[in-house]
Amino acid sequence: MATVAGVAVEGGHWIGGERVSSPTTFEDVSPIDGQVIAEIARGGAGEADAAVRAAEAAFPAWSRTGREERARLLHAVADGVEKRLERLAIVETTDNGALLRSHLRGVMPRVAHNFRFFADRLLELGHEDFDTRGHRNHVSWDPAGVCALITPWNAPLMLATWKIAPALAAGNTVVLKPAEWTPLTASLLADITAEAGLPAGVFNVVQGYGEEVGAALVAHPGVRRISFTGSVPTARRISAAAAANLTPLSLELGGKSPLVVFADADLDLAVDLAVEQYDNAGQVCLAGTRLLVEESIAEEFTARFAARAGALTQGDPRDLATDLGPNIHPEHFARIDGFVRRALDAGATAVVGGGPNTELGGLYYRPTLFTGVAADSEIVNEEVFGPVLTLQTFRTEEQAVRMANSTRFGLSATLVTGSEERAARVTERLVAGTVWVNCFFVRDLRAPFGGSRQSGVGREGGDWSFDFYCDLKNTVTAPWAK
Repeated sequence: MATVAGVAVEGGHWIGGERVSSPTTFEDVSPIDGQVIAEIARGGAGEADAAVRAAEAAFPAWSRTGREERARLLHAVADGVEKRLERLAIVETTDNGALLRSHLRGVMPRVAHNFRFFADRLLELGHEDFDTRGHRNHVSWDPAGVCALITPWNAPLMLATWKIAPALAAGNTVVLKPAEWTPLTASLLADITAEAGLPAGVFNVVQGYGEEVGAALVAHPGVRRISFTGSVPTARRISAAAAANLTPLSLELGGKSPLVVFADADLDLAVDLAVEQYDNAGQVCLAGTRLLVEESIAEEFTARFAARAGALTQGDPRDLATDLGPNIHPEHFARIDGFVRRALDAGATAVVGGGPNTELGGLYYRPTLFTGVAADSEIVNEEVFGPVLTLQTFRTEEQAVRMANSTRFGLSATLVTGSEERAARVTERLVAGTVWVNCFFVRDLRAPFGGSRQSGVGREGGDWSFDFYCDLKNTVTAPWAK
């Protein structure tokens, strides 16, 4: 048991409704100040197998539990989240360095909403019967079984519950493997599910490293669905492991998304949206890190952007006045710095930032904007996942579309224009799972979410989540004799 920001957090796994230890542990370190905040059980193949077996044992009863009761229990989980909202927020801020004000105002309320939305949607789920030569076709959503959910560190609890809630609502049982850099709120969620009354084994948490417990989990023959959010290289390894069992996958991967600004755009809005891409110290997969600006306004845009970015306050994320906190881990910080140094060596110009924040030290990296970058350069084509943006210019709409679609990714795109007609033309041609026009990060749980190209496989959200987490069945019934 650790005490983090005054909150007691268990460091053990949660398997079959009980806390389970492992022979070894690993240290959980806060990115804010480098302090060890907890010792976490380091799971492996044994813990993965135990969690899957517990989930398999719980599945028959849970899958037969009526929709109304499952929905009631998910609402009870949401109640527990809301009851502990401030504690969850401060623990996650301490664990991953994201802004406390964001956790309080948006992230943790969204966690509760994830459970409420899918609980309510479950009760509405259905399809009209249809007739084939007098035969009735009836579509149903059957629970698939044990779901292995592997989640990232940049928004740990929100992104985990985006998967957990529909998987449980659908009647499946869950084994969650949270990121080893940010395991704490997953542990607190286990306590919340127990208090809410979820039967033992319905929700399980295994802690540890991806190459140990994660690898064993995704290769387990008892797993019927795998949902993963993370990097392309890890997704390839998961896909290879899942192939042996033909386990269906949902993969939400990286991005190198464009933010396209046309000359007819509201320039203040465009600059605000561009600076917003530094949210969470740039550790947002959807971020529009490639600013594509029409040449005629590029100089003014760049000057305004530099002024706005220079006014950002970087520091302790627990301070509600802070705009930009630390990056997650020394390994990741070094990776970001490597990208920046190589870009500078290749001739790019840092008009904003360009290195670590030496005044703060630690894992604080200055928000950076590069100009003078080549179209085929690493900094333009590879995901940095830090507070690093590039700016390129275009002259025509055709060129803008071509540049926007020029990477191997296709997660999202943002378009800023004053022309409704142009917006319609351009968005139709953009390769992206989500396109925002004159806005950013507006998310509705009813909408499909996922990426194209190497940004992912499949879609979740709304009914698309139920389609993934269920086996769809069509029952065809002949006319009954009178």
